[in-house]
Amino acid sequence: MSSPSHGPGGSAPPEAPRKPAPQDASQQASRVLGEAIAQVQRVIVGQEHMVEQLMVGLLAKGHILLEGVPGVAKTLAVRSFATVVGGDFARIQFTPDLVPSDIVGTRIYKASQEGFDVELGPVFVNFVLADEINRAPAKVQAAMLELMAEKQVSLGGRTHPMPEPFIVIATQNPIESEGVYPLPEAQRDRFLLKVDVPYPRGNEEFEILRRMSVEPPTSRPVLDPQRILQLQKQASGIFVHNLVAEYIVRLVLATRAPAEFNMPDLASVIQLGCSPRATLGLVASARALALIHGRDYVLPTDVQAVAKDVMSHRVVLGFDAIADNIQPAQVIERIIAMVPPPTPVWNGQSRPPAGQSALGGQSAPGGQPVPQRQAAQPDFS
Repeated sequence: MSSPSHGPGGSAPPEAPRKPAPQDASQQASRVLGEAIAQVQRVIVGQEHMVEQLMVGLLAKGHILLEGVPGVAKTLAVRSFATVVGGDFARIQFTPDLVPSDIVGTRIYKASQEGFDVELGPVFVNFVLADEINRAPAKVQAAMLELMAEKQVSLGGRTHPMPEPFIVIATQNPIESEGVYPLPEAQRDRFLLKVDVPYPRGNEEFEILRRMSVEPPTSRPVLDPQRILQLQKQASGIFVHNLVAEYIVRLVLATRAPAEFNMPDLASVIQLGCSPRATLGLVASARALALIHGRDYVLPTDVQAVAKDVMSHRVVLGFDAIADNIQPAQVIERIIAMVPPPTPVWNGQSRPPAGQSALGGQSAPGGQPVPQRQAAQPDFS
């Protein structure tokens, strides 16, 4: 007898393997990234923003500059982060007597070969910690430009590519002015993010005393280089609506011509606005943050969350603003407050359906979203 659904004598064709939906893939990536961040937080007390921005920089394929006073766990955070995400790690302590060959490598004469051989420097790893980068002279900082921008080093007439993934995380101390070489604007612009690392709060200080005064905890690897490359590719495919892209452009343009955005008082404060690298950096960082939060689309709140760290070190203030102790971060916060963002619209509403969070999950009684399958991507108005 013939089968009513597959024809005479037919058998059910084998089902093709289903590809995971974009929302499901984003949720799976978010769980892995959340576990990695949690492993770093086992060692680092507080500093949630710094740890999250380290992950944003990694997913966005950018370099990170950490600025803070000594002893606020900048180096420990980078070392723990490198352990969790896997790959090779090298720490370079920058000093005034450092020369470029100390970091990128040099040519060494070998008598057995009767010729020169290239000895690569310590930077040929996945993660480079440039500790106190502002202590190195200008020629060493210049040697880092090709390393960071092109991800390659030229030695002995040959070009040596860096391993993938590759990221430079630099630290600097803002309070010392003697024996340091401040980073020029061209060097600062190479960093995707500049994160200010503050003092811990009172309860965090107590937890540091309790946790670190005995045998300190350690973190375990969660990711590996191949998985990081997959996550970076996934982050680069996060959807950005045209109105969100226009919002990013307006934020950058507001640093160049603030009077056109109803901020004429900032025209005398800002001497030089953000470069196009800031526009690209905002898109890449917002996509990475959206993936960390388990979404396959970017919201204006993602852009606002990364704007200060992406833009503040790219703005050059005038002399009068510096004399008045105005900080670039304050200028960026003002611009974020004055440039109106687009409004997400879910199914004709200005907010998600009742009982759901902006991420498409059901809301818990305390208002916290419970991770569930994503809602459809919102439109914007």
